[in-house]
Amino acid sequence: MRRQRYQSGSLKKRCGKWVGQWWEAGHRRNRALGPVSSMTKSDARKKLDGIIGELRPAGSAVAPNMSMREFIKSVYYPFYTRKWKRSTAGNNINRVDTHVVGEFGDRKVREFRRDDLQKFLDRKAAKLSFSMVDHLRWDLNQIFAMAVSEDLVRKNPAEILFTPSEAKRGPSLVMTIEEVNKCFAILDLRERLIVQLAIVAGMRPGEIFGLTWERVGSDYADIMQRVYRGDVDRPKTRQSTREAALSEGLLGGLERWRTLCSDARPGAWVFSSERGTPLSRDNILRRMIVPKLKTVGLAWVNFQVMRRTHSTLMNNMGIEGKLVADQLGHSLDVNQNVYTKSPVERRKVIVNQLEQALVM
Repeated sequence: MRRQRYQSGSLKKRCGKWVGQWWEAGHRRNRALGPVSSMTKSDARKKLDGIIGELRPAGSAVAPNMSMREFIKSVYYPFYTRKWKRSTAGNNINRVDTHVVGEFGDRKVREFRRDDLQKFLDRKAAKLSFSMVDHLRWDLNQIFAMAVSEDLVRKNPAEILFTPSEAKRGPSLVMTIEEVNKCFAILDLRERLIVQLAIVAGMRPGEIFGLTWERVGSDYADIMQRVYRGDVDRPKTRQSTREAALSEGLLGGLERWRTLCSDARPGAWVFSSERGTPLSRDNILRRMIVPKLKTVGLAWVNFQVMRRTHSTLMNNMGIEGKLVADQLGHSLDVNQNVYTKSPVERRKVIVNQLEQALVM
């Protein structure tokens, strides 16, 4: 009975097709899952996992010899997808399936040791970004913490893993005031407003493209939703649901844009496609914004750079950190440690001030 409930099945190529095999009611079963020419091995495995998952009774106990694939598919995902937002679930599942299940899928959960997992992160650090490896470290810790809670392992072998310093870190680019002005000057009204909402108002791209006219107030944007990969979703975090202050110039520009829109009804998107759907952030950046910015040497600017620029310029102006964090829709710690970059010129001023205060 356990073989049926906790099996992972096997995958083979036969006559140009992926064929899945598993045990059911004491008998070996086979099913063609799809042609090898149009179905990847990963997709075939997902389809087989779905078939086997339907055989496993809901609420069944966790088997002591469960493989990593079985545990993630039948225990970890069903629990955490109830908590994750759809966009978060898509990213997390893709990352865990690709890297964790892809490498450790057939290995028993109880067999893992801390050094095995740290060596895994070391290998990933040689190829992947620091952010990706750090997310994998977080994934492993969460997976094994759940394995502990299910009495599958006694201790969490991922609890004190670290992200290797060798993992690649990209430069945290920030625009200067002169570059921001060049950016605004080169863009047409619609694209300029999108960029201004990111740089001046500190809004995320999903919040910008998820904005409807009824959410544009007399002096703020009411952030109640966002658009992520074409889906209308809740804001990224609880703190993201907020009233983002809008400057006088931005409000005036939005009013001019409203008069030019074919549909300016309250429920209409502020930045709408010809089909009446929200504009795609990637399309508008790649096709309409970057080509213009390239002519003034700013092809490296993206939405992340714009948002980081908002935080950094505010900090350089001496604006209280809590105000900036509330405007951006995240915690003060994230604002200070992730988004804000202090220029060396400003830091030189403060070390000079310290030196003058000391008896040298």
